[in-house]
Amino acid sequence: MPAVSVGAREQGALAIVLHTHMPYVEGFGTWPFGEEWLWEAFVGSYLPLLELLDAGAPVTLSLTPVLCDQLEAPGLAGRFRRFVEEVRRSTHERDAVGLREGGHEQLAAELERAWRDYSGALQRLRERGDLLGALGAHAQWTSSATHAILPLLATDAGVRAQVGSGVASHRRRFGDWHGGFWLPECAHAPWLEPTLGEAGVRAVCVELTDAFGEGSWEHLQPLAGETGVVLVPIDRATISLVWSEQGYPAGHAYRDYHRLTTFHHNPWNNAGGAYDHDAALELARADAVDFVGRVRVRLREAAEAAPGPLPGGGLVVCALDTELLGHWWYEGVAWLAAVVEQADAQGLALIRLDDAPALDAPRALPAALAGEWRPTSWGRGADLSTWSAPGVAELAFGAREAELELLAAGPRATAPALRELLALQSSDWAFLITRELAVSYARERFDGHRLQLRRALSGTAGAAVDAALRNIAPDARTCDLVGP
Repeated sequence: MPAVSVGAREQGALAIVLHTHMPYVEGFGTWPFGEEWLWEAFVGSYLPLLELLDAGAPVTLSLTPVLCDQLEAPGLAGRFRRFVEEVRRSTHERDAVGLREGGHEQLAAELERAWRDYSGALQRLRERGDLLGALGAHAQWTSSATHAILPLLATDAGVRAQVGSGVASHRRRFGDWHGGFWLPECAHAPWLEPTLGEAGVRAVCVELTDAFGEGSWEHLQPLAGETGVVLVPIDRATISLVWSEQGYPAGHAYRDYHRLTTFHHNPWNNAGGAYDHDAALELARADAVDFVGRVRVRLREAAEAAPGPLPGGGLVVCALDTELLGHWWYEGVAWLAAVVEQADAQGLALIRLDDAPALDAPRALPAALAGEWRPTSWGRGADLSTWSAPGVAELAFGAREAELELLAAGPRATAPALRELLALQSSDWAFLITRELAVSYARERFDGHRLQLRRALSGTAGAAVDAALRNIAPDARTCDLVGP
């Protein structure tokens, strides 16, 4: 990487967009798959990130409505407390005893240190009380109701229900909304834009690496969609510094996410030795210095390559799943905190996406993207195959069939039936199957919501349908299917 000087302010800006999402697992199963995913995200991601946001970090936070549904569910704090005190305390202790008996003192000591993550999270949650309200104070962007792949839905009415319910959920909970909308999995197609515009969407993030080529200057300028929605390209060249097989989380000193003890703890580093937290934090700071320097070079080189001035000097959008930071990449929140510090030290403007001047000056769609260009996503292959390939085709077609059944049901299309449809439309079930992460759980969840939808439409389920759904999509309305 070319050397960069420190102190002079660069033209252009960096926007870090954190997409915060969890499929609806609250009340639907426990270890190894189920609501424990949510508790681990509390400990590793949400509570540590909240401290950084409260300190004023200019980061764009997206909260999916389906995550908010879970954070709003009755009894959540009590179940989290029981998980920490009755499960994680015991598993840390039992693993530490086993490692010491095997002569692995450093590994045992690391587990005892890591236990403080859980006890500390429990204390922070007690002090805050309302995690949803605390996160919501920083949430600028919303998403569709249950994280559906919008281009795979069967009808405009189905898209309207997902988008309308999601926007209504955000407004009810948090009030002000400036039109930022996270397309689940960055899955976009031009035919979505009229429905998005009608719902008040101002801007969405899109993956256009295949269209422009990785590293092109064209990823650093928002585009004017054909119906007025601003399309903000994410910058794969920057994202790959973090999220790729060779990205920062693969560093030898970082905690190994994949190697597990008997009770699924992680006392090893990526090099195979005992994890050293201080050494990992030192590497996180070094990687933050490197990241900010590379973004500055990216902006400079894009400005030189562009045929004309880039509005504001160019906009690098680094979009990441929030849960990558702290949960999958244990040191990720520490890295992000160091990025905030380094941006100031190196003279790089770090801004929230809603505040980017470039959103007010999008360039016209290039000829290659005018008209009916193919759907794109940030999934494997930059297309929709993660959610529609042969291995998960029955889910894609099953969800479309269910959507058409509900639309044809007329008066039988009740709110409980709509909520079941929204639940089975979640992108997570197909993703988990394609990535072979929790195949049986994902199929069980999809099939369960499909069955409950049929029962709701047949009139045989009664109140049991709503009880089984717990708190999913409480803002869903059947009128969203047909418009105002």
